[in-house]
Amino acid sequence: MAENFTASESPGIATGGVRRPPLMNIVVAAGAVVVIAVALVVVAVSGPAHKAAAAGLSTVVSHKKKAGPVTFVSVAPGSGTAGVNGADPVTVTYSGPVTAGTPLPVLSPAIPGTWHTTGDTAVFTPQTGWTEDTHVKVTIPAPAGATATTAAVSTTFTTGHYSSRRLDQLLDQLGYLPLTWTPDTPAGQVPAGDPRAQLAAAYQPPSGIFTFTPGYPAALTSMWSPGTSNQIITGAIRTFEYDQDLTIDGDSGPHVWARLLTAIAKGQKSTHGYTYVWVTQAGTEHLDLYHNGHLTITTPINTGIPAANTQDGTYPVYLRYTVTQMKGLNPDGTPYNDTVYWASYFNGGDAVHAFPRPGYGYYQSLGCVELPYNGPGPGVAENVYNLITYGTLVTVTGPVA
Repeated sequence: MAENFTASESPGIATGGVRRPPLMNIVVAAGAVVVIAVALVVVAVSGPAHKAAAAGLSTVVSHKKKAGPVTFVSVAPGSGTAGVNGADPVTVTYSGPVTAGTPLPVLSPAIPGTWHTTGDTAVFTPQTGWTEDTHVKVTIPAPAGATATTAAVSTTFTTGHYSSRRLDQLLDQLGYLPLTWTPDTPAGQVPAGDPRAQLAAAYQPPSGIFTFTPGYPAALTSMWSPGTSNQIITGAIRTFEYDQDLTIDGDSGPHVWARLLTAIAKGQKSTHGYTYVWVTQAGTEHLDLYHNGHLTITTPINTGIPAANTQDGTYPVYLRYTVTQMKGLNPDGTPYNDTVYWASYFNGGDAVHAFPRPGYGYYQSLGCVELPYNGPGPGVAENVYNLITYGTLVTVTGPVA
């Protein structure tokens, strides 16, 4: 029996209680259209990933995060650090990689050197370094571009003092001491032509030992104590100052250190050799002059009378004249005005000099050490003068008149 359809019948609704397959097919088809539409949406969103979607694979769309500014993390030496070796590098660490857009730190006082960046660090290596007791400021600039610190930051550190042991070593290497310094290891031989290595050693000297040149008396060797202030070092500094046209005061200040480091680099060694003068007032008064470890001159001399005696002690020569006038008053109040030759002053108005006397070996002077003119060649007084220089130590031992 044939079924009849009317135009008023709703799609998918069966009449007479019977569901009609053709209408169900339409519903399925409509559903397929929806699925296709969804698939098209997925393709539109994923773009080139449509092959994965078509294969039934899931895809994740990632977006690269834009890098933010690099921030300052730390600096070495740390802020407030004291006693820093002025030849050491300065290292600034950031929170991320340092790029061309990251402004380099600024150092004050500025010195020659180079910056090198690796990863998240910027390292400044001095060409030589900062001198002792220098207050150094490190400023990390404010933002500049996509990768920079978020704000300007400043830190400070202070360099240390030069080592007195290195002072000893340098004076010895330049020939101003009666000793020989030997480093414990070959690495202790700091290259003379490397200014940065020499400055680093001024702060942190290599270890080693000092050995006296044989031939000097205990009156000299007993004064020595490495790394301390003593008359041997004071005298050597005075000799060096004289050679360098500096004020002869025996003080190892910044000018002396600067010249020492320059002299080491240029190989400017002492040309005097080492002279030591020992005056003995006991028995027959005499003077012994040692030069480069050898007893070179022994001669009778005169020292001061009780009213104007020659004080015991060790003194560096501070003034010299081949000829000069000595003026003053005798113990009885009468004036004197004497022309003297080959004078080397060592303690106030007391000098080692030539003076004519009928004899020598007694308390006769007004405090000076009087030498005879006579002797081989140019004479004893002149020979003594020629071996003495500024800074030469003169030791006087008693008994004092």
